Formats: sequence, C-alpha cells, structure tokens
Amino acid sequence: MSELLAPAGNIEALDAAIGEGADAVYLGLKSFNARLRSSNFAWNQFEAAVSSLHRQNKKIYVTVNTVSEERDLERLYRFLSYLNKIGPDGLIVQDFGVIRMCQEFFPNLELHGSTQMNVESAAGVNLLSKAGLKRVVVARELGLEEIKYIKSHTNAELEIFVHGALCVSESGLCLFSSYLGGKSANRGMCTQACRRFYTVDSQTQGEVQGYYFSPCDLQLIEQIPDLMQLGVESFKIEGRMKSAEYVGSVVAAYRYLMDNWEKDKKGALATAKRLLSTDFARAKTSYWYNFKTNEEGVKKAGSLILNPKQAGGTGIYLGKIDKFESPSDEALERAKETAPKDANPEDYRIVMAHLSGGNYDPDVGDSIRLHRQDDTGRASHKVRTVETDEKGNRFIDVPTGFKRGDSVYLLQTKAMSKRYPRVLPPDLGKYRQQPGAEVLPILDLTPVEKNELSFFPEGLYIQVSTFKDLFQAISKNPVRMIVEFNSESREDFLVKKTSLPLSKKQIIISLDPYLPSSKEEQMSNDLQALIDEGFKTFVVNNIAHISILRGKGANLIAGPYLYTFNRWAVSWFENQNLGAFITPLENSWDNLKATWEENVRSRVLVTAFAYPALFRMRFSLPDDYDFLYFADKEEKIFKVNSTVDGSIVMPEEPFSIVDKVEILNSNGFKRILLDFSRTRLTKQELKMVTNAMIKRVPIPESSRFNWKDGFYSLEKMEIYKAMNEKQEEEKQARRYGKGERSGRPSRQIQNQKDSKKRRK
Repeated sequence: MSELLAPAGNIEALDAAIGEGADAVYLGLKSFNARLRSSNFAWNQFEAAVSSLHRQNKKIYVTVNTVSEERDLERLYRFLSYLNKIGPDGLIVQDFGVIRMCQEFFPNLELHGSTQMNVESAAGVNLLSKAGLKRVVVARELGLEEIKYIKSHTNAELEIFVHGALCVSESGLCLFSSYLGGKSANRGMCTQACRRFYTVDSQTQGEVQGYYFSPCDLQLIEQIPDLMQLGVESFKIEGRMKSAEYVGSVVAAYRYLMDNWEKDKKGALATAKRLLSTDFARAKTSYWYNFKTNEEGVKKAGSLILNPKQAGGTGIYLGKIDKFESPSDEALERAKETAPKDANPEDYRIVMAHLSGGNYDPDVGDSIRLHRQDDTGRASHKVRTVETDEKGNRFIDVPTGFKRGDSVYLLQTKAMSKRYPRVLPPDLGKYRQQPGAEVLPILDLTPVEKNELSFFPEGLYIQVSTFKDLFQAISKNPVRMIVEFNSESREDFLVKKTSLPLSKKQIIISLDPYLPSSKEEQMSNDLQALIDEGFKTFVVNNIAHISILRGKGANLIAGPYLYTFNRWAVSWFENQNLGAFITPLENSWDNLKATWEENVRSRVLVTAFAYPALFRMRFSLPDDYDFLYFADKEEKIFKVNSTVDGSIVMPEEPFSIVDKVEILNSNGFKRILLDFSRTRLTKQELKMVTNAMIKRVPIPESSRFNWKDGFYSLEKMEIYKAMNEKQEEEKQARRYGKGERSGRPSRQIQNQKDSKKRRK
C-alpha cells in the first residue's frame, strides 16, 4: 500500500493531516529546510511530535533540504547529532555534504533524496541508492511512463508529488530569487519570482502585463490508481505554507480515493474530487502525466501550466490592506483566547486591518493568506476577531509585519473548518533536548597528485553553446573550450562530425543539468559515441551523468549545478572519483576561500562571466508568448529563450567579476571561465569582456550576483539590526549626554534641528 505523506507547516496542520488519515508527515525545524518562511517546529514540539506519532504507528520525516556554506557546517553537525538522538523516520536532504556527514557520523539516520537534488532518471536514483539513500523524491516534471521506467529499473523507494504548487523551473535549478537579492531557493529563502507580475514586449500587442511564469497547481487525483499499481511507495502533498484547513481537505480526498478505488473507481474518484472542491488554490494541471514522448511534452506542457491572467496568489482575492488601527483590549483578549495553548507570544500580537477591492468580507474562523507587496513574505492566518469603527469600516485582525498595499486571499471559510484531536500532548515539559555543543571534526580535501589533473590545466576557459560560437571564441586562445551539448551542437558533434580547428583533448563537453527518464537511453548512447569519437572530458551537472560515464575512461568535472558549497559536499564527489570542480554561480568570494584551502585550489574553475539561467523550464513556451524581453516592477530587464530543448530565462545584465581575476589568480584560483553559453557570441562582446579582464576594470551594467555579500541570511540581518540599534542608542546617549531629565533634546540641539528643517 502506498504511503500518503502530508505537509505539517505548523501544529494545526499536523493535527489536520493525522486527523484525516495521512500515514506520515514531513516538517521542518527552524533551520536547514526549504520553507524557512513557514512557521516550522520548536525543539520541544518536534520531539513531542516524534514520540506521539510513533505511538500511533505514523511516520515523521524532517526536511534538511537546503545547501550549506562552510560557515554553517558546525551548526549543521550539531543539528544532525540532535536528530540522531530524537529518531525521526527519515531526513529529506539536498546537500551532498549532509549525505557525506551522515555516512561518516550518523549512519543510522535514514536519508531520502529531496526533489531539490534534481533526480529524474533511473541512473540518478540508482547512484543515490548505492550511496545509502533509501528513498528518492523524483522531480515533478515527469510523466507516468517516465516514472514507470524508473520504478522498473531501481530498487530504491520512490516518492512523488501528487498535489500542490509547482515550480516553473526544473526541480532544484532555479536561481532567480537568489539573483534578485541572495534569497536562494536552495537555501529555503525563495521569494517566488515566478509568481510576480511582469511587463512583456509582445511582437503583436506591444507592452502587455501578466503573470507569465506563475504555473498552475499540480493535481494528480485521477492518476492515483495507475501510480499505486506501479508500486510508487509514497504520494506527497505540497503545502508546508498552507493552512490546516487546506491540508485537511486535500489529505481527506486522497485518503478516500486510495482506500476505495479498487471497490468503485468511478464513484471513489467522484467523491475525492468533491472533497477537493474547497481547495481555494490556483487552477489545476496534471502537467506531464498525459504525454507519451518527451517531444510531445516539450511542445504542449507550457500551455497546460501557464496562464498570464492567473494571479500569483492562492485563494479567493479579498483585496488589499488600505488602513490599520490598533486593536482594542477586547480584540487582544479574543486573539489570546483563540490562540493555541502552546502558541508563541508573537501569536498574540495583532493589528486590525481594513481591506478594499474584494467581494467577500472574511469572518471569525476564516483562514486567509497575506502576501507582501514586495514579495518578501507571505503568511497564513486564521481570523480571530472582527471590529467595526464608527463609520462602518470593518477591520479584521492580521499578524504584525504587513503594510498598506499588501494583498489578502481567502483560503478556507469557517464552515469548512474542522476540529481535530491534538497530536502533541498538552504538557511539553519533559521534552527538553536541543542541539548541543559538539565540535565538527576537521575534514581535509584530497591534495592533487602529480599528473592527476593533466586534462585541467591552468589558464582561460571559454564556454559556448554552438560550434559557430566556438570558432569565434578560439581567437582568444583559451587553454580549453567548453561546448554545451544540446540539440544544435549534437548535430555537429555526432551527425555532421564537423571538423574542429583544435584537438579534441582541448574540447570539454558540458552536459545539461536536466536529464529526464525519457532521454536517459539516448544520452547514454550519445556519450558513448562521443567517447568513441575521441572526446574524453565532460562537465557533469546531474548525478545521472556520473553513473552513465562510470567505467568509460572519461575525465569528469563537477559542474556548477552539483552545488559544492562546502568541503563535505566536495568530499562526497571526490568519493565518486571526481577531482575537478566548477563553482556554483551563487557562490561568494568568502565561501569560495573557506571551502577550498590553498593546497587544493588547483581543483577549481571559477566562473568570472556568465548569463545565469534563472529559470530552466522543461517545455517550450506557448505560441502566444511572442516576446523575447520582459521586465519586473523595478524595471529590471530579462530575456527568455525558447527552443526544442526547453526554455531558459536569463538576465539582460551578465554576472561579471572579470576585474577580480588577478585577485583570484594571486589567491591560487588560476583557472578562469568566461561562459557565453545560451547567447550568440559576437566579436564585440568577446573583445569587451576579455579587455575588461586584462585591464582589471568592471564591466558596465553587470551584476556581482552573490559574489560580495553572499547569501541573504536571517541571522546576519538580526546581527546587523542589533548592531544598528546599539549604535543608535550610543549615538543618542552621546547627543543628549547627561541631558535634561525630561529626556527632551537641549534647546541648542532643537534649534539646530529646526534650522535644518527650514533650510530643506
């Protein structure tokens, strides 16, 4: 019997999931999970949940599905040690460093490969299985036949998403949010750039606005019987940021169908669909599940999941906040009375908000969702109190932290709500374990042996997408040319066998990071043909590539999509016989130096110029997406390229640190990459970039990405905030000195302030 796995973003959702019959739940704690913006669980709540669920013969999985930088590793080690003591049923992981650390210190922890690991083939699943992972959450962009193939070619358990929000980008490959401000999806900080409102430059309509990259939600209720017959072990519902009512209604629908379809398939499906009718989310799609071939899916999938008129939010639109007022004492008391007994003090802090622009007035008990106008945050909330002022304006309570102009949506009405038995005991006093102060043992990466990296010399590397661009780029005499392997270059490599003006050992072939099951066999054949033609060095961007190329005598370079942000991840790939690495584009200078000590920096190729792929979509865009350029509300320009291989969104401004190359070289990073892939290379651009590198000057209108500031960090922001507050206090103390006892500024200071106001 397949497992029904439900999200538990908070205690109420946990109660709903178990109350409606979920076999297992997955949840995150306060760190190292890909939904840091959900409530998540405190230490004592989590420990109590594990104990309570195990008594009910239910399972609980913990999300540890983010990548870690070097500075995170001690805290990560202590976190894993804590989990090892508490004993959840599995950890859902993305970072290969977590796998390596668990192999070394916590072998009893069961590991499941997250969908963020970008696994969509039997070769990828089997590699993780051999590494000790029991289960793999395969990518969401797969069809029924592809899952069937994987299931028949592996002994590992498979977990698939069956309901909930989709990412427009291929699983684990989105860089958009990170590019906009360091809030990386790979770090649990995604600001959902796909849900934003964009202005496009249409060839037929001029400037048009819409939600061009906000996908519909996945719903596979009709496919459940087929998937159960395939033997898929776990059906996963997305929604750790959704309300308890949402979780309860979706779990109830899938539970009913799973239990009753064999007795009455048609009737059970009709009942399940009725139970889902209260899901106030986006329009639904079965995405890739009805396509027989990869080519059919690439051509048609886009029109099934994209609708520019579909708002980015979920639920029924209630309007925008247009004014606030302070809550009355009675409202505060009602909010406190209706909050859970074990609620945090923050849950009592409310403000009263008036909404305008909607067609429904939310009432006490309704569940709403608030979206910040600048896309920096969202929150689900159950309305606890309603007040009306003297003018008849109706105010509802909302959490603090939202502003005028923020949007509000209805998720569930009170009539749809249920009361569920509590999973957690009323007294959490005996649950006191927390991460300790263990010290992470030192890990040294493997020193480079003589002649080990003869295929990876010092110097300039240039990457392109086509042979035409290759002929353009060789004028700069790079030590190696890297060529993307795509439909166009494959024609030159294997069909036309186009003659090259340099030896094959000077050519490195970069493989696409997305390798779906339907293309696995062809990729295996193509790689063998390339090796037979004399090409020996490959950039691997998917773990399936490692599996396919193993034992073929090829030189493998770990590409930027394998996310080696820490030395434990590097060590895992070393154990897979990879000795050379291209750093991820999201990386920072500080983390690069921390990960790679001086004696191993000859293993590293650093990208100094690129147009990052912000969204990578498995499908071609719909026919009516007749635009190349689009802009966000800050008027930043992006471009989209749609081909038979899928679609890619890139920034108009490139990432560039070419003016830092001398500093890189002096610090031991002597292999530099200029990546012109996914663009048409011109003589002018090539000259401009290489001249800027030689002259050590920045390229105008370019981005540093995260190179200087690194990833956005809540902890770092709290430190900055505390420092600023302290500096302000010290500044005030200096200004007012011994001051007037009233705390008011002296008359002289006040006169100066008044004088400044007049001058303004």
